[in-house]
Amino acid sequence: MDPLNLNNLPSIKPLTETGTASSQGTSNAEGANFGDILKQALQEVNAAQSTAAQEARNLMTGETTDMHTAILAVQKADVSFQMMMAVRSKLIDAYREVMRTQM
Repeated sequence: MDPLNLNNLPSIKPLTETGTASSQGTSNAEGANFGDILKQALQEVNAAQSTAAQEARNLMTGETTDMHTAILAVQKADVSFQMMMAVRSKLIDAYREVMRTQM
């Protein structure tokens, strides 16, 4: 199970001889851009968090006795959140690096 659904990302286009990405990468049939992919990933992390909270609530109230499902949902939400925070840190680092470049 891939909480961020990384298997559905569009493939990376190879570099052309001049060192730039091929122009087909921006006009692919899927039309997914980075913002859309990031938004979808955040929504999936939020859904995992909600599912984990619901499973924990069900376990505490006695609606379910399946502890394994609750623990699995909580762990999945935790890993998803850690991954999201790592991506956030890398994005902030990249933004700071771009801002440091001199014109």
